Parts: sequence; C-alpha cells; structure tokens
Amino acid sequence: MEQQVADGEVCGEQEPTPAEVLEWRRDDVFLPEADACPEEYPHLRNISAGYIFGGVVRPLEPAPPEYVTLPATYTSSEEFLAIAQWNMLWEAAQFRRRFFDLDDLPQPMTRIADLGDVNVTFVPRTRARYFEYAPLFHLLPKRVLDMFELPLLRGGQWPFMADWSGIDDFLPPDFEERLARAWAWTVWPHLVSGSKMKAFSGDDPIRLLAHNLDFWVPAVTTTIQERLRDFPEIDKGKTPGPVTLEDGSVLAGAVAGNPRMGGQVWFGEDDARDAVAETVEAADRTGRLRGILDAVRSHRVEDDFSSHWSYAREDFERKLHGKRRKVTVKFVELTDTVPVQGPESEVLGNLVTNDFLTLLDARNREIVVLLNSGVTSRTEIADVLGYANHSAVSKRLAQIRRAAEAYFDEN
Repeated sequence: MEQQVADGEVCGEQEPTPAEVLEWRRDDVFLPEADACPEEYPHLRNISAGYIFGGVVRPLEPAPPEYVTLPATYTSSEEFLAIAQWNMLWEAAQFRRRFFDLDDLPQPMTRIADLGDVNVTFVPRTRARYFEYAPLFHLLPKRVLDMFELPLLRGGQWPFMADWSGIDDFLPPDFEERLARAWAWTVWPHLVSGSKMKAFSGDDPIRLLAHNLDFWVPAVTTTIQERLRDFPEIDKGKTPGPVTLEDGSVLAGAVAGNPRMGGQVWFGEDDARDAVAETVEAADRTGRLRGILDAVRSHRVEDDFSSHWSYAREDFERKLHGKRRKVTVKFVELTDTVPVQGPESEVLGNLVTNDFLTLLDARNREIVVLLNSGVTSRTEIADVLGYANHSAVSKRLAQIRRAAEAYFDEN
C-alpha cells in the first residue's frame, strides 16, 4: 500500500519551520559566551587537502596570495565543492588551477583560472566583507569584541570552505567599521609604543594605517601560511620530486609532495597574541611597514597630534624647540656643487632638516626636500616645481635662509 505524504511532511517527518531553520543557522554562527574561555578563544583552524587529494604541487617560489570575491549566489553542492577544493590547495599557490578541468569550474572561477598561474583564494562577496577579513577578526579575544560591540562568532576557518549558515545575515550593518576600530586598537601598541591612539589626530597616517584592514590581510595570510608550513605532512606515499604534466613535460619551478596536516592555526588568547605580533612582522615584508612608520615619524607636523599628552608629542616638541640639544646649521649660497647643509649638521643626518621643515610653508618645504634629496641645482628645482626660471627659486632660498637664521638663533 502506497504511503501517503501530507503537505509539509517528508517521509512522515514534518519539515522544519522557518523559525526553526533560523535558529539552527544562528546556532551555527554564534558561540555561547560560556564557551569563549581565554584558553580556547579566539581560534582559527585549517582543514588538510589530504582529505581529498593524494598529493600536492609546491612551487619553489610561491606567488604572493590574493583574494578574489565571487558573487554569493552559489546553491549547488558542486559549486561549493569546487571552491572548497580550490582553496584547500593553498600550498599549490599559483599552480592550483592545474588540478582541475576548467570546464568543471563555475564560470567566475574559470575566468580567473584562464588568466594562467595565479595564486588566488576565493571568498564570497558579501555586504559585511566578513570572509575577506575573517583571519583578522578571529585574532580578537572576547573582551575586545565586547569593547567594540562585535558579535561573538564561532571559531574561524582558513581558507574559506563554505557558508552554509549565511553568516552575513547575522552581522551588523557597520561590521567592517567596527572591526577596523577593534583591529586598530589591537595592533596599535606594536606600531607606536608608549603613546595611546587618542594622542594622535584622526587623520594621522599611522592611525589610518592601523584601521586599513586591506593593508593587513596580506600580512595575516602570510602568518597563517608560515604557521601551516610547520605542520607535518600526511604520508600519502608521495616522494618529493619533479612534477610531470600530461604531455610528458616537467612543470618548471615546482615539486610534488604529500599534503600537510590540518589543525588549529592559533588557539586561545596567548597564541593569538603571538600571531598578532607575527602579523606585524609579516607586514614589513608584504607592505614595507617599518619603512612607512619611519617615514611618518621623520616628517611629523603638529597637526598629527591631538590635544592629549603623549610621549610622542613631547618628543616631537622637544626636537622642534631644541630642548634636547642645540645645533648649528648653516644654509649656504646654492650653486651646482655646494651642499645644502654645512659640515656642522652632517653628523645629525636628517634630524635638523626634518625639524626645520615644520616651520616652512608648503612650497618652501618642497624646496628643502628637493635639496635634501640631492637636487642641488636651482635650475633643476625650478624645473621640478614648474617655475619658468630659477629666479623664483633664489627668492625662496633667501626666505628659507632667513627662517633658518631666526629658528636656530632662537634655539
């Protein structure tokens, strides 16, 4: 006798209501507060490619990783699987496309793969940009999330595998802005020691850099990959050696091997704190962080500071007003061969020039910067600044000398 299936039932079981589905999704997104202990939260995990692949191809010189967003409209398990498999092959870097038949990839992925050997990780394109910034979010302990009113999410996954719960539906509209503030607060002590962020103006370059999540994503990705490269390999019977392609040729710059194990990339507050420090160090390699910080510190002006006292402001004012040391600098008549500064100032490097720049208007400051950069001809300076001839430069040099005399006589 054929079993009757009533509307709203599947094989005798009632289909879940929309409210029940929503509750299941919420449970999949949010972590109960009782489970967010410092010993275990925050954490980020990785799933080994060894679950699917019997071996990997490792480039001898991996290309820098990039993130590409895809429309978050995939519904079939085949599409989700393609993204997951592609991302799991992070060790293959720019060679991962060689594991796939391009006709089997979703169209947006195929367009990227057709570009050639590019090191790309795919993430969904969402309003909150959570998946692009997830590694940074999952470095933040619960107390920082509470401070900036960010949701307590379950542990993170890198690289992106799938979004079964639709996490974007549960994030606040200003999630990206809140995360930027929380990350800046977390990373700031590594950028400016001894001075709080509030001591600087809102448009201070280092403060802006701390809030720029896009700047930090390559650095945190580097940190993740460096940690994962310390994981042991799974024995899949692969002996490291050349990679032979279907046509019998050898893939240049690559070696075959066993996939690495997965596991926790970081686990708990102490481990995450170490990962933040590693991310700052990695930012020097991915974004020349130290060079940026040194350049900003060397060219500070009074507008970079807020009304709050700080060691940085005190140090700036001490240099500006000559409280620390008195120096003598002589600006001489400019010819094609005469240096800008007299020999008395050479031992101080750029210190005198940088202090003095803050007292000049923008045009005269450009001239001093050009002089200090090795452009010592009035004709060259006139050409760079767009003057018809060098007479205007000579007049401004006279202004600079008078300003220098007044400044250094006072100090």
